[in-house]
Amino acid sequence: MDPQTRRTKKGKAAVKADEAKVDLTAVVVAVNDSEPCVLTVGHADTLPSGPFALEHRSLQSGLRGWVEQQTGHALGYIEQLYTFADRDRIGTERHQRVISISYLALTRKEQATNSAACGWQSWYEYFPWEDHRFGTPPVLLDRLRPRLIEWAGGASEPTTQRERRQRAAIAFGFDDRHWNEELTLQRYELLYEAALIEEAGGGRDAIAAAAGKPMVADHRRILATGIARLRSKIKYRPVVFE
Repeated sequence: MDPQTRRTKKGKAAVKADEAKVDLTAVVVAVNDSEPCVLTVGHADTLPSGPFALEHRSLQSGLRGWVEQQTGHALGYIEQLYTFADRDRIGTERHQRVISISYLALTRKEQATNSAACGWQSWYEYFPWEDHRFGTPPVLLDRLRPRLIEWAGGASEPTTQRERRQRAAIAFGFDDRHWNEELTLQRYELLYEAALIEEAGGGRDAIAAAAGKPMVADHRRILATGIARLRSKIKYRPVVFE
C-alpha cells in the first residue's frame, strides 16, 4: 500500500472515530415515604447526564461531576449498569453514534428533596404497569393486554403470532404465568417493539394504550435497566437500606 493510500485510510478512520460520542447517564434512586423515586432534570423527562470529557479522571468521576453540577446531589453507592451503543438509537443525531454508559446510583431519603434544577419522580409514573404493590394494575389488564394480543395477532405468519403471544405472556404474566418483577427491561422493549409507547413513535395512540410518562432519547430504557438491576440485587443485598 502506497503512503498516500495509507494517509487517506487513516483520515477516513479518524473521521469515523469522531462520529462517536460518549455520554454518561445516571439512574439516581431514593426511597421517599415508601415510594421508589428517580432523580430527573429539566421537565422531569431527562436523567442526569453529560459527555465524558478529557478532563475527567475516570468514567465514575465524570458521572459524579455531572450529577452534582446538574442537581446538587452528591452520589453515594454507584455501579455501572449497561452500555448502549446501537447505531442511530437517538433520532436527533443520526449522523453520529452515541454511546451511553449508564450507572445506577443510590442516595439517602433525607436528600430526596426537589429543587428548581431537579426533582424526584416516582418511577411508576414512567412504568405504571410495574406497580404491583396493590395487585395487578388496571393499565396492564385493561389497556396493555388487549393491545399486545392485537399486536401478536397482527403478524403475517402463524409462528410469529405464537412467538409474540408467548413473549408477551412471559414478560407480563399473562395466561396464568408468574409475574417476574426483574423483567422490567424486557417489558419495556416489548412495548417499544409493539409501538405502544411514545418513544417508539406511537404518538397519542401509545399514550392512550400504555400511559406512563415518556422520556427523552432512550432514558426510559436506561431507567428500566436500573429498576431491573435494583430489583434483582435487593433480593440478596439490601443496598437501598445501607
